[in-house]
Amino acid sequence: MRRHPQIIKTVLILLFTLFLNSVGWTASVDAGTSTVEETIHIKQSSKPASKDETSSPSSLSLGELRRKYKQTFKFKGPHVKQVALTFDDVPDPRFTPQVLQVLRSKGVKATFFIVGNRAVKHPDLVRQINNEGHALGNHSYSHPVLKKMKLEQFMQEILKTEDIIYRLTGKRPKIIRPPYGEVNEEEVKWAKDHHYMIVNWNVDSLDWKGLDQEKVKKNVLSEVGPGAIVLQHAGGGTGSDLTGTIKALPQIIDQLRSEGYTFVTVPELLGIPSLRVDTGVDGP
Repeated sequence: MRRHPQIIKTVLILLFTLFLNSVGWTASVDAGTSTVEETIHIKQSSKPASKDETSSPSSLSLGELRRKYKQTFKFKGPHVKQVALTFDDVPDPRFTPQVLQVLRSKGVKATFFIVGNRAVKHPDLVRQINNEGHALGNHSYSHPVLKKMKLEQFMQEILKTEDIIYRLTGKRPKIIRPPYGEVNEEEVKWAKDHHYMIVNWNVDSLDWKGLDQEKVKKNVLSEVGPGAIVLQHAGGGTGSDLTGTIKALPQIIDQLRSEGYTFVTVPELLGIPSLRVDTGVDGP
C-alpha cells in the first residue's frame, strides 16, 4: 500500500512531462506558421510595383486634368474661325520636306512638334522648319509614354529636347505635346511651374495608321470646327506611310479656306508667346 503514493507521483510526473511536450510542440508549430505568414506578407508588401503603380502619381483622367489646369493644358482654341494644323514626330526626311512644300505652296504656317533624337539626326530639317516661319513644339526626346515615367525622367525628356532645339534655332518652345497625348498630374504641375503649356488636339486625322488620302481628308473635315487643333504627322516609324497625309493636305487647306477658316500656329490660336519666358533649367 505504501507504493501507491509513489506510483501516483510517477504517473503525475509522466503526465506533466507529456503535457509540457505537447504545449512546446504546439507553440513551435504556431511559431513556424507565424514565421511563414510573416515572410509571405513581407514579400507581398515589398514586391516591385508595376509600371502603372510606379508612374501614376495622379489618377485624374486627361479631361479632369484639362479642367483642373485650364491655363496650362489645352486641346483646342477659342471659338473663332481659325484652325491650327499640327504635325508630330518630326523631323523625318521621308515626309517632312513634302509637308513643308505643301504648306509653302499654300502660304500656311503650322506647328511642328519635334522629337529630340530625330532632331540630332536631321538638324537641317529642324532649321528649315524654323526658317520657313512655322512654330516649334517639344515632343520629347525618345517618344515614350511620359505619364509612366518618374518626374526626373520626364524632365530629362523635355529639357534635353529643348536644349537641342535651342542649339539649332536659338529658341526654347513654350508648348509641349506628350507622345500619345498621355501625361500625369505631376508632370502638368511641373509644366505649369516652369512656364510651359501642354497642348493636345481635338481633331485626329488618324494618319499614323497609313490611311489613304480620302480617309485622312474625311477624318479631318468631319471634325473641324472653330478653334480646332488638328493632329497630323510629318514623321513616323519604320514602315510608316504618310502618303495619305501629304496628298490630303492641300485639299484640306482649300476646303477649310472656302468655308472661311484661316490657318494659324498653336501659339497664335491660343494667344500665347511661342517661347518660354523662363529659359532657365530648373529642378522639380
